[in-house]
Amino acid sequence: MPSHAIAAIGKPMQIAFVPDDFDAALRHWTRNMGVGPFFVMERIRLEDARFMGAPSDCTFTIALAQWGDVQIELIRQDNDAPSIYRGDYRPEGGAMHHICVLTDDIPAARAAIEAAGGLVLVEGKVGADGAVLYADCGPAETRPNAGAIVEVLQPASGSEGLFAMISDAAKGWDGSDPVRVLG
Repeated sequence: MPSHAIAAIGKPMQIAFVPDDFDAALRHWTRNMGVGPFFVMERIRLEDARFMGAPSDCTFTIALAQWGDVQIELIRQDNDAPSIYRGDYRPEGGAMHHICVLTDDIPAARAAIEAAGGLVLVEGKVGADGAVLYADCGPAETRPNAGAIVEVLQPASGSEGLFAMISDAAKGWDGSDPVRVLG
C-alpha cells in the first residue's frame, strides 16, 4: 500500500448515518439490531468550522453506541446551515454517510487525502486540542459522493474516556435505558 493511501491514516472505528427519521433510526438500532445503549449529544457546533472552505455554523445532534469493535453514529442536523448532512452529501434513505478513522496528526492525514485525490469538505476544532476533517474520497469526476466520505478525527484530550464509557456500556447491555442524553 502506498504510504499516502487513505487506508494508512488509521483503522476505521465508526460507521455514521444521517437518517431521514432520527428517532426511528434509534429504535431500529436498539430494538431490531440490538445495538446500544446510544448516548446522545445535542446541538454540537465545531469551533472554527468550515464547509467547502467557507465559515460554517452548522449545529447537529449525534447518538453514539458501540457494536462490537465498531461505533455506530446517528446524526441529525439542527439548523439550516449548508453542510455535509443535507443536499448532495446526504445519501438517500439514510444510507451510510461516512466512516471515521482516528489519527494523531491531522495535517498528515489531510496531505494523504489530498495526495489520493480526496476533497476536504469540512474541517474544525474539537475541544481544546482536537481536530476533525471530512473528505470526499470518491472519484473526482463523480462528486459529490455521498457515502464516500471519510471523517478523520484527532480526538481532544479526554475523548478516550467517553469512547471507553460507550464501549463499556454496550458490554452485556440488556436493552434497558436504550437512549441516554449526555449533558
